[in-house]
Amino acid sequence: MIFAIEEINNSTKLLPGVRLGYQIFDTCASVLVATQVASQLSNGQDPVFYKVNNCSKSGVVMAAVGDSGSTPSISILRMIGSFKIPLVSHFATCACLSDKKQFPTFFRTIPSDHYQADAMAKLVKHFGWTWIGAVHSDSDYGNNGIASFLATALREGICVEYIESFYRTDPRNKIRIVADAIRRSTAIVVVAFTAAGDMKVLLEELKRQPPPPRQWIGSEGWITDPLLMSFSFCAGAIGVAIQQSVIPGLRNFLLDLSPSEVAASPVLTEFWEDTFNCSLTKNLY
Repeated sequence: MIFAIEEINNSTKLLPGVRLGYQIFDTCASVLVATQVASQLSNGQDPVFYKVNNCSKSGVVMAAVGDSGSTPSISILRMIGSFKIPLVSHFATCACLSDKKQFPTFFRTIPSDHYQADAMAKLVKHFGWTWIGAVHSDSDYGNNGIASFLATALREGICVEYIESFYRTDPRNKIRIVADAIRRSTAIVVVAFTAAGDMKVLLEELKRQPPPPRQWIGSEGWITDPLLMSFSFCAGAIGVAIQQSVIPGLRNFLLDLSPSEVAASPVLTEFWEDTFNCSLTKNLY
């Protein structure tokens, strides 16, 4: 986002005569934190966002970008929507957010889960799997996603042996119940409409006593996560992924950042340390 805003501000064609300021918040995938951020956005910010020549010094928020999760996005919209502040999400896919009566100021750059769920059901049908199990995140993303999937699956003649819901903060006993349902089932195909954080908790529980071979069908929330694909029993998992693209100039922007510029930003620090496997710490001597 920082790169994109700098591209816009340095361009004479994209938004001539306008300079954008910004402030980045981390909601930590938490509804509570998202609500606190929404409250701050609604009440205005510091007098100056981004101090450059000819930049407006107004603290009024004109729009928000995010959140990556559907449930936090809904929480944010409940607050800033009343002030007609648009929310543009890059990753909130819940079909429920398409309801313009409830969320008139919500926009996104990723398709609704209505299309993903339909594609997953047809994928299962394509391979001739008619007896499956289903697990999903107990969230707006998972609940709405699996409901859309099941509606299409039933029309395609697919039968479901079990449906289990869970959330990453559930007690371990609840996660164990979901894992045991997968281990004991006769269905060898498991459709998982989950967020990556939730799926990680489930896979770690399954790792304690790996189940018989299972064919995993995953939603875009977790299916391409390298960490989750490292679990041996996820070998051969298939699902729906987001199309990748090359952003001209982004690579050079990231490589040209100096250590001092990175250290000044918690966002860039986290990115650098993860990408280059290093630690940015201040020299105290």
